[in-house]
Amino acid sequence: MKQFIKKITASKALVYLLYLFARGYLLTVTIKIKNEKTWQDQIKKGDPILICMFHQQFFFIVRFFRKYLIHNPCIMISRSRDGDIGTMAAKFSGCAVARGSSSKGGKKAMTEMIEYLASKKGFCINLVDGPQGPIGVVKPGSIRIAQKAGAGIVPAYFISNHIWQVNSWDGFVIPKPFSRVTLKFGEMITMDSIQSEQEFESMRLKVETIMAPYLFRKN
Repeated sequence: MKQFIKKITASKALVYLLYLFARGYLLTVTIKIKNEKTWQDQIKKGDPILICMFHQQFFFIVRFFRKYLIHNPCIMISRSRDGDIGTMAAKFSGCAVARGSSSKGGKKAMTEMIEYLASKKGFCINLVDGPQGPIGVVKPGSIRIAQKAGAGIVPAYFISNHIWQVNSWDGFVIPKPFSRVTLKFGEMITMDSIQSEQEFESMRLKVETIMAPYLFRKN
């Protein structure tokens, strides 16, 4: 698999063809969206918003990016080889990218995300349990970004009973052709004044608990 990914990332043209295929494929999927107005209204008011999603649901974002380009999204993606593919896909979609993760370049990428939100250029997206898991565990970086930028966290989930799951650490999800998928935005979680490490951990656990029911569990 690593050699396969290496060959793909060596050719930007090949990644672009895969991106076009993914977009075409996702056009066969019917997506119903719930509760998008609330966070978009907040952005229009100038409030910073951090959309939080699970790493396993990145494939859906190829279509998700296009709909919300008007709000100038920026996403954090790791500096790994599969992150190279994700980065090119995001940029093909018109999305800004901050490269880094907990294992490499994370501090710089977090600073970029915080500054992006503070500048009110647009909203940000963070894959909360990436790039290496454990699956479903919200990393502290998501909370730190929202805290420093004064942003509200909006969890987002894709829901479907008709999917395939890749045998990877995150149980990467691919919807079956002509399936129905719901994109649900949760209620915004505001960052209360965090005065201690205990309060910080409580907030992290709160976000993790809210998101947990929407994780596609590996079979």
